[in-house]
Amino acid sequence: MNPPLRIGLLDDHAVVRAGYRRLIELEPDLAVVAEFENAEQAYAELSGCRAPSLDVLVVDLSLPGQGGLDLLRRLAQRLPALKTLVFTMHDSPVTVSKCLSAGAGGFVTKSSPPKILVDSLRRVARGEVVLSADVATACSDPSPHSVLSVREFDILQRLLAGDGVDRIADTLSLSAKTVANYQTEIRRKLGVGNAIELLRYARRHGLAAGSLDPPA
Repeated sequence: MNPPLRIGLLDDHAVVRAGYRRLIELEPDLAVVAEFENAEQAYAELSGCRAPSLDVLVVDLSLPGQGGLDLLRRLAQRLPALKTLVFTMHDSPVTVSKCLSAGAGGFVTKSSPPKILVDSLRRVARGEVVLSADVATACSDPSPHSVLSVREFDILQRLLAGDGVDRIADTLSLSAKTVANYQTEIRRKLGVGNAIELLRYARRHGLAAGSLDPPA
């Protein structure tokens, strides 16, 4: 009999992680071997010399500090063999597209039946790209914001969540000038001239403040 798949959980709520653990460990072929409460901890431990050996890392996008989307990009660069499955309450098409572009092996919404999560873990571990049914058509999103890079989309999310340039710079370890330049490029690509027009754009495309992965 093959050993169980080794699963890691990244979510900032301990109660939520405990619920996922109970659900996953009802399956004899799955075992939770690591838990993380924020992106910084997950990246530090997974890229360290004593990193837990994982087959799949389950990633929530709505995290304090460094967001889940940026973590996906960093993990794909540092640990390309690690499979990741996004498990989130957010379902906007562009979020799905950006997560897949950042290296996620699957995207499942928290409104999905529990069986979808456990089945998705097995499929992602096999190298399949998995989307829950409610976001299955997301990658064809034609909106202007679909052309934003992963970093630009991350900063867009933070701007719409109410973060200023200085706070974003501190969170992402960038200079304020760099973030300001990103902000200018984001507005150019979206065809908006100021913060009010950006908010109107977000509402028009279902990206209004509060609907995104807050500061993430």
